[in-house]
Amino acid sequence: MTDGSWPRMRLKSLVEPVQTGVWGAEPAGDNDDILCVRVADFDRQRLGLKSVETVRSVSEADRATRLLRAGDILLEKSGGTEAKPVGFTVMFDGGYPAVSSNFIGRVRMRDGQHPRFWLYALAASYLTRRTQKCVRQTTGIQNLDQGAFFNEVFAVPTLGEQRAIADYLDRETTRIDTLIEEQQHLIEMLRERRNALRVHVALHGTRQVAEVESPLPWASKIPASWRVVPLTSVAQLESGHTPSRSREDWWTDCYIPWVSLHDVGAMRGTKYLHDTEQRISDAGIANSSARLLPARTVVLSRDATVGRTAIMAVPMATSQHFAAWVCGPLLDPEYLWVLFADAMQPFFDSFQNGSTIRTIGMGDLKAFRIPLPPLDEQRRIVEYLDEETPKIDTLIVETERFIELARERRAALITAAVTGQIDVREMA
Repeated sequence: MTDGSWPRMRLKSLVEPVQTGVWGAEPAGDNDDILCVRVADFDRQRLGLKSVETVRSVSEADRATRLLRAGDILLEKSGGTEAKPVGFTVMFDGGYPAVSSNFIGRVRMRDGQHPRFWLYALAASYLTRRTQKCVRQTTGIQNLDQGAFFNEVFAVPTLGEQRAIADYLDRETTRIDTLIEEQQHLIEMLRERRNALRVHVALHGTRQVAEVESPLPWASKIPASWRVVPLTSVAQLESGHTPSRSREDWWTDCYIPWVSLHDVGAMRGTKYLHDTEQRISDAGIANSSARLLPARTVVLSRDATVGRTAIMAVPMATSQHFAAWVCGPLLDPEYLWVLFADAMQPFFDSFQNGSTIRTIGMGDLKAFRIPLPPLDEQRRIVEYLDEETPKIDTLIVETERFIELARERRAALITAAVTGQIDVREMA
């Protein structure tokens, strides 16, 4: 039972003529309404479908040759991305009337071929990037060269061998998939534990808590030595501004970092912002409402990606999409960053408004109140979290690496089985 003993045939001789799907029209609430499988419904891990919920109106004539049945292989022939090129395949398991969209081709194996074996064989072709040479992209969308794709040569085991290989891979991939799901659940629990730890310590410290009247529901219990104060009483609030873009000399060959929405990605999970994508000149600042803010100023995105926060590692200016707090002697910037990054996120969510672009108004920012421990305790909180959080982060990274290795093992197992590199009869 090896690849060398199997005949080799072109894929097109093993399949019935491929049928392209149909998108139809908006559902009309009549007998023409039918579920329509989209590429977004593909379960790429299990090579099947997630819940199919899209309903389209497809006439009886259009659906006659396109109705799916159990065992049909669905091929993404248009769409794709650089990370996920077209050519991916999943199986329709049946159980309900459905068609596929026009971006999908229905591949139905001829008699004498086992559909699940060929699902795995096509998956191996995709995973080893063999399929990618059949991808064409002349515009913004990828298309599969179906002539080249179905002209590919595959080793063809007997029907009995195909069935044995498919059964073996069903068992083994299910075991790996279950393991991956367990590890993904572990990551979720670790992230929840990490967030809960940071919120609890930021709001409660490490000592016994006492009931304290607070206008903040998430800070209703704080140590008796803490206070709840207006943020503006311990930090100076600054708003940003964007100088005129028509003055190229204000934006060309400049050296002052200028925080804009281009930088919110760099703020994710980062305490200090060391540089920015854009820079501005002294003249740009002097001729606008922008102001050069000192290092250790805490910035908060108040538009679009609301709540993204960082501490300026060096003096910077900001756009109007950010608010900034220059902390006074009673407030440690790193403690304020912890509050913003973790404990106050639900608070930000409740104050957002706007339909197109979500935002928090400056009036709401001025009304912020925070729990304020003594300065030495603020620093102890920061030090404690700096020590404990990386321990959980390390566990998350290790678990993510385990999942990556499991997926690599899964891909290698599929490829080895469908190409005869392993004899599955010995694996029963």
